Amino acid sequence: MTYLNATPVLRVSDYQRAKAFYMDVLGFDVVNEAGEPVTGFGIFVAGGARVFLHSWEGPEAAWDGWRGYFYCPDLDAMIAKLTTLKQPFKGPETTFYNMREIEVTDPDGNVLCFGQDA
Repeated sequence: MTYLNATPVLRVSDYQRAKAFYMDVLGFDVVNEAGEPVTGFGIFVAGGARVFLHSWEGPEAAWDGWRGYFYCPDLDAMIAKLTTLKQPFKGPETTFYNMREIEVTDPDGNVLCFGQDA
């Protein structure tokens, strides 16, 4: 999968589970992890997009919005991959700001938006 740009920082409750989701479902590669052994922080890339995953203990502050926005050159390919993997998503819908978007929720409840120019 290829993305054009984004750099969200996401807190995760289980680093290894989150790592598997971002690599296997969303197509990211890990480029750096902290510690030997890994202590719960990693930098992942797919195309021009970066995401930082950081484990934490305790509750996350309440938030009902997106945790990241990813610009995609081919949203239909993303939809096809998610459908093949039986990964739930919301959309697509075309917005008033002329983007075609879907939303994917990761295992920790982070809502991610993937958009392409309409």
